[in-house]
Amino acid sequence: MNRRERRAAAKGAKSDPGKAGLDPAGLALQRADPRLRPTATPATLHQAALGHLSGGRLLDAQACCQQALAIDPEHVDTLHLMGVLALQAKQPDHAVEWFSRAIRLAPRPEYLASLGVALKQQGRLADALGVFDKAVQLKPDDADLWKHLAGALLALERPADALLAYQHALTLNPRQFEAAFQVGILLHRLERFEDALAQFDLCDRLQPAHAATLQWRGRALRSLKRLDEALADSRRAHALDPGDPFTCNNIGDALVWLGRAAEGLPWFDKALALRPDLADVLINKGFALIQLHRFDEAVATYERALRLAPDHAKGAYHLAHLHLLLGNYEAGWAAREQRWKMPDYSPGYRQFAVPLWLGETPIEGRTILIHGDEGFGDTLQFARYVPLLAARGARVVLMVQDALVSLLSGLPGIVACIASSAATLPPHDLHCPVMSLPLAFATRLDTIPAPLALPPPGADRIAAWEDRLGPRGRLRVGLVWSGNPRQTNDHNRSMPFSTLVPLLDCEATFISLQKDVRSGDAAALAAHPGILDPTADIADFRDTAALISCLDLVITVCTSVAHLSATLGRPTWVMLPYVPDWRWLCYRDDSPWYPSVRLFRQDVTGSYVGVVDRVRGALTGHG
Repeated sequence: MNRRERRAAAKGAKSDPGKAGLDPAGLALQRADPRLRPTATPATLHQAALGHLSGGRLLDAQACCQQALAIDPEHVDTLHLMGVLALQAKQPDHAVEWFSRAIRLAPRPEYLASLGVALKQQGRLADALGVFDKAVQLKPDDADLWKHLAGALLALERPADALLAYQHALTLNPRQFEAAFQVGILLHRLERFEDALAQFDLCDRLQPAHAATLQWRGRALRSLKRLDEALADSRRAHALDPGDPFTCNNIGDALVWLGRAAEGLPWFDKALALRPDLADVLINKGFALIQLHRFDEAVATYERALRLAPDHAKGAYHLAHLHLLLGNYEAGWAAREQRWKMPDYSPGYRQFAVPLWLGETPIEGRTILIHGDEGFGDTLQFARYVPLLAARGARVVLMVQDALVSLLSGLPGIVACIASSAATLPPHDLHCPVMSLPLAFATRLDTIPAPLALPPPGADRIAAWEDRLGPRGRLRVGLVWSGNPRQTNDHNRSMPFSTLVPLLDCEATFISLQKDVRSGDAAALAAHPGILDPTADIADFRDTAALISCLDLVITVCTSVAHLSATLGRPTWVMLPYVPDWRWLCYRDDSPWYPSVRLFRQDVTGSYVGVVDRVRGALTGHG
């Protein structure tokens, strides 16, 4: 090309920037491959351009494409390649032009896929989805096209459809790594952790030593409570990519949940050194500090996280519990309302058409629906506010978990007690969750209401249990050693039955109140036939209340039986982990919520062995 031709080409590029793409001035023409003869064909120029592209010489590739198009403006492969070059140069607008010109001449699936990618880069997600959909219709057996379609669906926040598309891509090509990886992530987000783990195992086989795979597989193992394996995978991921703050965070998290919080703290600090703006890491660090009873530092860490992310509901919720644990009720109750902004909080929670009442307005003469929003024990603890509502002149409808209806139906001050499963609700003007009542009544440590006066469980039920238990020759002691295994902190609050065995040589008759015995405890319990186990005949909480009424003492971990026994006013000894649930406060052996409760806390070792030993000593001297 002579000087006059180059000037003409430059002028033409200025008048049509869409054609210029990478080099609007047309200067790339000066970089044309000198080995190309003036008689070169568009096909040979296109091949030369591909060679330059593979070598990273984008301007040379563009010059070859422009020469090819000067010969044949409709050479579709070259039009498409110009779009590819524009994408490489981060010019999606030019890319869309080039791809569209190629598709008008030849609507090939691979051209459509490239156009879809360019449209995604422009943020035109719905248009990209339509293009990918057309591509898979033209070539339905192409795994890569299905992968692109899935990516567009995911970007449009249609995860269920995206999962199906990625899975179909894997069916077409079981070695499609990206599809397998995305399936694993989507399954993890759906909390299908076993299935997610299988996908990450596949990814590890397809692409060994891939840091992101190991990071996500570690997260899946963590969700399955396979903590040692989660830690091992996270360490492997860190070795491959030591600059990833999320992997550092995962290592710290695994160590904390393995009971090694002191070892976990430096990993959170490493993550924060790499990314100081990660609020989630600060929240995990705050949790680790709580496990070490470094409460003031934990408060400061949570507050720092919330300065970075003021709308971080989970962080506010955890800080609320820390305030409550420390007795700072004013801040704790208010911040705890952030729970409603957490997507994973009570996902099946019922919606109400009437206003939420939190104590700001008079309720005399109005009907308020009080509904249980968390566990059985929570409902039992905070239903004590119901008579206070009635005293203010409200008509109270109480909606509680089905198993609590028979126990609470005769409660003074309510006009009805209905089950949470009820299809329809009585007419009401306002609603309030049970767990929001302490906020509505501005509860402080010195204004905690007395426990609920439960309706008598029935003389006939009590008499039946008395007959079942036999003569009162010795102290009758009820035992509960584990709670709901699905509770987040259950590995800390529950213990195996074998840990309680040292109590059994005390002078007492022991009665199991453990409704659901875990498989690992069944053999140990069967080996002690002296323990009475009437739980098969317990139908609901009213039955449990009648049985507890026949006992002299209940020894339990932090679970609903603790609240039931304490609400009934029975002597109740609660065995607590080193970091207890917030309602039990810190550093005291009594509870302002329940006068009949005595608390036995783990020491810094985090073991129940010492707790049971102290309980045994107290039981030996118990009247």
